[in-house]
Amino acid sequence: MPSERPGWTPAAETQTGSPAPLPAGWRWDNSYARLPEGLHSSVQPTPVSQPRWGIFNQDLATTLGLDGNALGQPGQVGFFVGNRLFEGSEPIAQAYAGHQFGNLARLGDGRAILLGEHLDPQGRRWDIQLKGPGLTPYSRGGDGRAALGPMLREYLMSEAMHALGIPTTRSLAVALTGEPVFRETTLPGAVLTRIAASHIRVGTFELFSAMGDIQALKTLALYTLQRHFPERADDPKPGKTLLEEVIERQSALVAQWMRVGFVHGVLNTDNVALSGETIDYGPCAFIDAYDPATVFSSIDRQGRYAFGNQPKITSWNLARFAEALLPILDPDEATAVEVAQACLEAFPARFQRNWLAAYRGKLGLLTEEDGDAGLIEELLGWMHSTQADFTQTFCMLRPIGPGQSESTAPTLNTDQENMTHSESTAPDPKFFDWHQRWNERLQRQSLPLPRVLECMHRNNPVVIPRNHVVQAALDAASEQNDWTPFHTLLAALRSPYQEAGAPDSLRNPPPPGTPRCRTFCGT
Repeated sequence: MPSERPGWTPAAETQTGSPAPLPAGWRWDNSYARLPEGLHSSVQPTPVSQPRWGIFNQDLATTLGLDGNALGQPGQVGFFVGNRLFEGSEPIAQAYAGHQFGNLARLGDGRAILLGEHLDPQGRRWDIQLKGPGLTPYSRGGDGRAALGPMLREYLMSEAMHALGIPTTRSLAVALTGEPVFRETTLPGAVLTRIAASHIRVGTFELFSAMGDIQALKTLALYTLQRHFPERADDPKPGKTLLEEVIERQSALVAQWMRVGFVHGVLNTDNVALSGETIDYGPCAFIDAYDPATVFSSIDRQGRYAFGNQPKITSWNLARFAEALLPILDPDEATAVEVAQACLEAFPARFQRNWLAAYRGKLGLLTEEDGDAGLIEELLGWMHSTQADFTQTFCMLRPIGPGQSESTAPTLNTDQENMTHSESTAPDPKFFDWHQRWNERLQRQSLPLPRVLECMHRNNPVVIPRNHVVQAALDAASEQNDWTPFHTLLAALRSPYQEAGAPDSLRNPPPPGTPRCRTFCGT
């Protein structure tokens, strides 16, 4: 970044070359810590008494260019709970605000500490954050700690999303603290090491807009462009450029959530990462029976963040981002509002484009026709009315191949315990009518059946983190110290599109009569 841009020091590698690698392969360059005061506070983790390993992500360590064998040794666990600091790290807690269920609040990292930024062998920059290492200036009466179960949930879910091909933060490790955490009950404490392209949020900009700190907004906007959108970092209107890019990334991200049936659960503005990554896996879950109104979070009593509401609430969150950027969109307030509105009006079309691409892939549609959205919506409507399982419905769809007829071609497995929560097992005329029109649509694209099937397999996971299976694995690990179910599930989730390998117990929806899953923030 040019040195004349105000408020922060250019990254070290642009001045003196890449930082020399430290033991285990770390290359620290903490650019966010060089931003002006007010964006963060220096803080030190609080030591714990008896740290020990829970799980260490060797594959991610390799991706980051780290020596996983060295880092995963028993003697290294202290680094992953905050008892020891890596040479070159510079711990800070980030300041931000956020609209939580529609209400703006001043927040910040209440139980997270950013150790710094690591440059991988390709020069990509990654935040290295500890989640649960003790009090920060933003703890707001909390204890700054985290329990083992929620940290394992984030590890499991973030690795599943990565394997599904969806942008996400990732988890390098979970370490146990040897100390209890007091919530409704006494729970074992743990610290998660989270890896992210950055932790810059919509709420980060909201804080400084609410404070009227226009210089901080300008500095942060320039920094975010340079970090995440370097190809547009020199655009003459950085505020407008940033808004456009964030709108595009969020429209693409939420379309991918809708593709796999993911419910974020707490889509507040402080949980909208400008990098376009999925962040914060507290009350998230995946739908079983298809219902757009599905809610899992125990605190979302009005369904604000229901599965089907996620595009709408993302649009709302982006409007709050645009409001925060108004002071730097244009010196004239009326003009700034016009610029913001023009950018926001593009979101529905951008989301629809990404959503259509995702669902065309699920149905093997490799060309585009005007009626595709209606064809997709009709199938989803049938799934809703019959309570069909979202994941298995798409996995069991079969096009008609050469020499087959509609009456003999494999379509859907109507075994109710495997696919649907409906009591009726009789063939559904509505479905078969839809299936015939889908096949006619496939025939019009004049592509070989193997190519269609390959497209469908690439876009329809066989294994997702089924809520009842996830909870059983977390309970076994945190309550009985039995990690076998957790590792078995994790292995299956890392190959979600492979039809062979995962047992039926991990692939099937919950048995009839299973209580509806409820999720919690884990704070």
